[in-house]
Amino acid sequence: MKKYLMAALGGTLAGVIATTQIAGPLIAQENQRKTSVYEQLDLFGDIFERIRAQYVEEVDEADLIEAAINGMLTSLDPHSSYLPPQDFGDMQVQTRGEFGGLGIEVTQEEGFVKVVSPMDDTPADAAGVEAGDFITHVDGESVLGLTLDQAVDMMRGPVGSEIVITIVREGEAEPFDITIIRDTIKLTAVRSRLEGNTAYVRISAFNDQTYPNLESSFAKVVAEAGGMDQINGVVIDLRNNPGGLLNQAILVSDAFLEKGEIVSTRGRNVQDSDRVNAQPGDLAEGKPIVVLINGGSASASEIVAGALQDHRRAIVVGTKSFGKGSVQTIMPLRGNAAMRLTTARYYTPSGRSIQSLGVSPDIVVEQPRRTAETEEEANTNNRSEADLRGAISNDSMTEDERRQLLEEQQAAEEAAKLRNDDYQLAYAIDVLKGLSALSGPAQ
Repeated sequence: MKKYLMAALGGTLAGVIATTQIAGPLIAQENQRKTSVYEQLDLFGDIFERIRAQYVEEVDEADLIEAAINGMLTSLDPHSSYLPPQDFGDMQVQTRGEFGGLGIEVTQEEGFVKVVSPMDDTPADAAGVEAGDFITHVDGESVLGLTLDQAVDMMRGPVGSEIVITIVREGEAEPFDITIIRDTIKLTAVRSRLEGNTAYVRISAFNDQTYPNLESSFAKVVAEAGGMDQINGVVIDLRNNPGGLLNQAILVSDAFLEKGEIVSTRGRNVQDSDRVNAQPGDLAEGKPIVVLINGGSASASEIVAGALQDHRRAIVVGTKSFGKGSVQTIMPLRGNAAMRLTTARYYTPSGRSIQSLGVSPDIVVEQPRRTAETEEEANTNNRSEADLRGAISNDSMTEDERRQLLEEQQAAEEAAKLRNDDYQLAYAIDVLKGLSALSGPAQ
């Protein structure tokens, strides 16, 4: 019995010694790490005092601290930043769908401001700003070396005032200037219309209005068509949609999914992870869907496209999306300020991360640049036998057959016009026409 007791005691002592030997260095490392952090904070305080006391001009201490905070956040990734009270207020207004500015969503790349996308029916959109453009100068002043918030501040100004931005665009040999008149930006998050027998849904942003707008505008289009039975499919246009509120992206995805995962988010800690599933109900009632994306489709747009693609609920057409697969959390701070901090990555239902990769379309379709066509060329291209003087008539058709043929020709001409105006949309509609032809005519 004594031997067993001594053996047990010996094992306990050995365990204590081993634990002490292992824990000792770990505690020492942790203490050393804390000491290093405190030393760095002391260094920051020392530098702050020297700048305040010895810089060539008097400085504002609050501006210095704000710059230090912003520098700390922007060093993490392009989307983390400090939001002073004014910027925080502007952001809250923007998510409600109305704000002042040019109407562009921007990020920072290689020291310059990069346009993620121009927003529909805004001054920037009307002036010809395109997704992927680099803004190098604002009113002749370079933005190189500025933070993104500083560059955005340069572009802000009173409604009605003029701004000149210098653009570098792929395919253009030289930078060029675009003049824009600032205006109040009122975003209509969702617009819908009929394109023949196809329901076209344009989602331009994900703000508080998006899902309510989707429900009401889609119902209006279905009623205009005479019911869902008269619609051959749905085009959801997410091109140049810079994203926005995560919960709205989830609601829009859920609107067209009966079941299954929509998106999952994974943070640094397991408890910060989340998974969202769809609820029964499909606005499109099972009709085929085509989703349009391009390089200006980012964030929440990619969640919707990725969810519908992974569930094989939609065919994705266009070009690769922007590739912003991270989640930012807005954290209010004292003094009505806030910070935007990247807290998680999001994943599509198949478990893929879109970060820096984007959503790849099922069918890659480029949007060709518009070319000017002279009136004479257009008239020449549209001439036929019937336009020739003295052409004999066709005697093999009845009046009803002739009327039907003319209606079909008119529909074909409208489709051709759409191809000239928006080739990607025309392609999406053609895909739905093909699927409808395979499954039989709409009843």
